[in-house]
Amino acid sequence: MSERTERRPEPPVRPDVPEAVGLPAPLPLYERRRWPRDFAGRLTAPLPGFRTLAKAARPGVMRPDAPAMREVADLPFSPEPLPEVDASTVSVTWAGHASWVLRIAGLTVLADPVWSRKILGTPARLTPVGVAWEDLPPIDAVIISHNHYDHLDAPTLARLPRSTPLLVPAGLGRWCRRRRFTHVTELDWWEAVELPGPDGARLRLDFVPSHHWSRRSLTDTCRSLWGGWVLTDQRGQRIYFAGDTGYGHWFRRIGERYPGIDLALMPIGAYEPQWMLRPVHTNPEEAVRACDDLGARAMAPMHWATFVLSGEPPMEPLRRVRTAWAEAGREAEDLWDLPVGGSRVLE
Repeated sequence: MSERTERRPEPPVRPDVPEAVGLPAPLPLYERRRWPRDFAGRLTAPLPGFRTLAKAARPGVMRPDAPAMREVADLPFSPEPLPEVDASTVSVTWAGHASWVLRIAGLTVLADPVWSRKILGTPARLTPVGVAWEDLPPIDAVIISHNHYDHLDAPTLARLPRSTPLLVPAGLGRWCRRRRFTHVTELDWWEAVELPGPDGARLRLDFVPSHHWSRRSLTDTCRSLWGGWVLTDQRGQRIYFAGDTGYGHWFRRIGERYPGIDLALMPIGAYEPQWMLRPVHTNPEEAVRACDDLGARAMAPMHWATFVLSGEPPMEPLRRVRTAWAEAGREAEDLWDLPVGGSRVLE
């Protein structure tokens, strides 16, 4: 969507703002809290054992073959200026993979920002970052879904002022504070905080469960939590950011707890081989089913077209999600299949 400059009429206040659905009060920001030694009890599927990992390590299992990699030339990349917004406008811009620039309640929030060209354990990016760092407005907050390298990128965070509010899963605060960030808030599932916006606007951010896990080294498996985020502005406009997740029961629970989700940012890639990745990564058909479970009006695909993490051809996630969306009877205009660098405004 091209940049818009006209002022839009303010959307009506909806009856399903957080107070109306019985959500708990937001917690104080930036408090230090004690957490369990690990969160392995939150896993919804066993982690792969040695035999599974050895099988996955065979050549060609976790990477597309050479003919499939020719599709890299077709990956959608079309950067454009960020939309003009005000405190009543919601816009999303896909920077690539699971990284988003979210403009909501007059604030700019980065979701799982990874601006690095390369991350540990993968080849370099297939597509450039969709938004140049110097083109970003001042960042009001960062939300992190979990600590895997394709979602928590230390070099990218190092480019931010150390006073930037970081909202992270339980157990990840120490990692952030070691890097001298001073405004760090850790949340457990179903907990929330609230950030003030301009002109009386406010943004509620709820940390919600996902079907995934965490690890950054050989000794910290599941030492921090994982999850997604629900962002709700003062008018009840609501975005769900899934982070990284497999398909399962949590989507329906989230949809029941946060009715009226306008847009679900859903992962659709990194799913082959299924015997290895299905518990932790939704395939395109599962992403559409999860969107239905959430009761979300629209879906924006992510977690594809950027890093080579798995065995499916680079363009396959987009082809399959478009087919699954149509077969589910959903309106084509409600599938926000943005190119890397593309934006859209919630209307």
